[in-house]
Amino acid sequence: MEPTQESVPDDGAGAAPSATAPPAPARTRQTLPPKGACWYCDKPLDNVRRFCDKECADAFDEEKEYTR
Repeated sequence: MEPTQESVPDDGAGAAPSATAPPAPARTRQTLPPKGACWYCDKPLDNVRRFCDKECADAFDEEKEYTR
C-alpha cells in the first residue's frame, strides 16, 4: 500500500523547518525567449529551443554568473 499525502498549503506553514527549502531562483536561461538560434553559440535552431545542447546551456549560465 502506498502512503497518501495530505493537501498542505504552499505557504510552508505546516512543514517542518528541515523540510522547507528556499525557492530556487529562476535561471537566466529560462527567461530567455526562443530566437531561432542557440543563445550561446548561435547555431540555428527551431523556434522552441533556446540552446543546441546542455554544454551550451551550462556555459551560458557560467558566463552569466561571472558577468553579473
